[in-house]
Amino acid sequence: MSQSAIHITEPRSGLSVVAPLLPGKAPENVAFFTQYLSEPRVVPGIHAMWTGPEISCPIPATQLEGAAYAAALPAENATVTPQPGDIVLSYVPARMWGGSPNAIFDIGLFYGPGARLLFPIGWLAGSVIAQVRPEEREHFAAACGIIRRNGGCDVTFSLTEV
Repeated sequence: MSQSAIHITEPRSGLSVVAPLLPGKAPENVAFFTQYLSEPRVVPGIHAMWTGPEISCPIPATQLEGAAYAAALPAENATVTPQPGDIVLSYVPARMWGGSPNAIFDIGLFYGPGARLLFPIGWLAGSVIAQVRPEEREHFAAACGIIRRNGGCDVTFSLTEV
């Protein structure tokens, strides 16, 4: 039986991994993400400053304009200490962070130990929506390390089956 997953790629680093989705643990967050990925999406990524070993990929507000599914998300399968291989969807309501008029939806690619979801606005539980397959985590960490050294990048997310 096949399972829905996210294929995550970034060409300069050689990143190419598959992360099976966790709909049984984070149903509303996974539903948001699968609707968002009705087509492959390119999202800017940058190494996080506050959270440790993470490539942060905030979804551009322009990609969510008019999307009925882009509503408040509950914390599901929540964590403030993501583990290596966790793909975390963080939701911040409009005007909470710096007065931004748009809600923030951030896709966190956590690749190493010691991560924490501590932001300038405080602790924020994120929802673990997928996990990179164990056999790909070493490659995932190495590619994320290259992204860290290279700076900003464009990460492509698409749905696949495993």
